[in-house]
Amino acid sequence: MNNASELQIVEEAPALFPADFVRRSADYIISQQLEDGCIPWFSGHYADPWDHVEAAMGLSIAGECRAAESAYAWLASMQLQDGSWWAAYKNGQVDNRERRESNFVAYVATGIWHHFLITGDRDFLLRFWPTVKKAIDFVLALQSEHGEIQWAVNSQGEPLQDALITGCSSIYKSLECAINIAAVLAFPQPNWRRARTLLGEALREKSHRFDRTWESKARFSMDWFYPVLTGVFDRAGARLRLQQKWDEFVVAGLGCRCVNDEPWVTVAESCELTMALLAAGDTDRAETLYRGLHRWQDVDGGYWTGYVYRDSAVWPEEKTTWTVGAMLLAADALAGLTPASGLFTQVNLLDSAQDAEGLDHLHHFELTGSQR
Repeated sequence: MNNASELQIVEEAPALFPADFVRRSADYIISQQLEDGCIPWFSGHYADPWDHVEAAMGLSIAGECRAAESAYAWLASMQLQDGSWWAAYKNGQVDNRERRESNFVAYVATGIWHHFLITGDRDFLLRFWPTVKKAIDFVLALQSEHGEIQWAVNSQGEPLQDALITGCSSIYKSLECAINIAAVLAFPQPNWRRARTLLGEALREKSHRFDRTWESKARFSMDWFYPVLTGVFDRAGARLRLQQKWDEFVVAGLGCRCVNDEPWVTVAESCELTMALLAAGDTDRAETLYRGLHRWQDVDGGYWTGYVYRDSAVWPEEKTTWTVGAMLLAADALAGLTPASGLFTQVNLLDSAQDAEGLDHLHHFELTGSQR
């Protein structure tokens, strides 16, 4: 028998999320989804292509595959002939015709690949291949010879000549997903691979190609962690990057600030930072950060967008569907809920259709809850 001095008392860490978290989160997104499949920020608000996909990925994680596929079908139905989407939509109509943003357009590839990783449904992948192909070709037409991708085109379709670190980082992950879709379907796109290589080099080595015509966006935390989240840096580089500005953006016990000059932490950025930490191999900090976010869940399953700690106030008083989607993505990354759990924590670039055969083991994944 061990002496008392030899006994070690191990305190069990609190759960990563409540037992009913996945179900309640999915129910909230579905409660906001329109009959045509569109997922606005919240009821009565507009939808934008990027955040629509973020929420749809949350539905896939929860096993709500029909609802997710309805969301992608709506997005495909709104795609313009050149492969792009306008900045925002509301009640089935365009709500913002000022621009079409490249990272918004590219993100459909991430969502389609994510859904395939969960379901293993090759027919789904084939059905949405034309949507992905047109979107990625539109985006890559905006790439400069230096590798960066212009952030948008205006209402006349003219490129707006500057690039965003966060936007280009998001595109970098979308290109990985698009290349993998092409590999599985045996539709090789070597120009996509070259474009991704050039974009990665620009993000790592050509900082002068970003924020050329406006004030630097470095005050935004996403510029700090998005290149890590999307696989631009290897693990060593990721760890170094996250450590450099940790104290600037992270408020202990609360979460990640949206910008470094405001006392405002936001749930979605905190979720994305959680996944970036996992990508860098820092599981302990990822779990600690994520566990603290459930305080922002409301009784209807939605999560408040952010919190102004100077005023001890939730702000804005909005529960966005994409915030709930980010919560589900981070939960999956941490707990391995689905076969897509590693999408934002590792780079898995398929080299060929032969490599894609290794995905044949995927089957239709169903979590608790209905298949709508």
